[in-house]
Amino acid sequence: MNTNYPIMLQLHGKKVVVIGGGRVAERKVRSLLGTGASIEVISPEVTAGMQTLFLDGKIVWKEKTFSAEDLKDASLIFAATDHKEINQSVYSFAEKHQLVTIADDPDHSDFHLPAHVQRGRLSIAVSTGGASPILAKKLRAELEQQFDERYEEYLDFLFTTRQFILKEVEDASLKRKLLTAIVSEDFFDSQNRLEDFKRLYEEWK
Repeated sequence: MNTNYPIMLQLHGKKVVVIGGGRVAERKVRSLLGTGASIEVISPEVTAGMQTLFLDGKIVWKEKTFSAEDLKDASLIFAATDHKEINQSVYSFAEKHQLVTIADDPDHSDFHLPAHVQRGRLSIAVSTGGASPILAKKLRAELEQQFDERYEEYLDFLFTTRQFILKEVEDASLKRKLLTAIVSEDFFDSQNRLEDFKRLYEEWK
């Protein structure tokens, strides 16, 4: 059995094309918001939600039927129409270096979108390899409860503090101790993490 290869993509400044204007296509579009990608939607009609995104300048909407030139320079392509023939033609027109996912044909897609939990810098993806999307959603719901909104602020603290440690602390042993200490429950539960870190740093350096 071939397994999927998990990867986190940097899409900032890259062109992503979504073929389709229905609810499935809208879900794909919304999953891309915030990535910095240039999102283009190709469809004669789109949902009210995507019309709002277009009017707000968050996506480009080309009000037309799909043609091969719509895929030019795209890094990722989502074939998400209600017509299997159109979805398959999208795949056939894509270049070899372009990654395509087909909404109604996951077995012949180049990539899949896992169930996903996002808490600021924390990103958790769950996939069952097609065995049970329902189980993937169930696990996502459990993870959303376990990793609640508190992790957003905590991850920001870890990021800025780690940058400080890597830049300012030369002793390798102390560096490891500090990096280990800040991921403890004490720091997660702290009401004033920065002060706690400053006190620990002064004590250990």
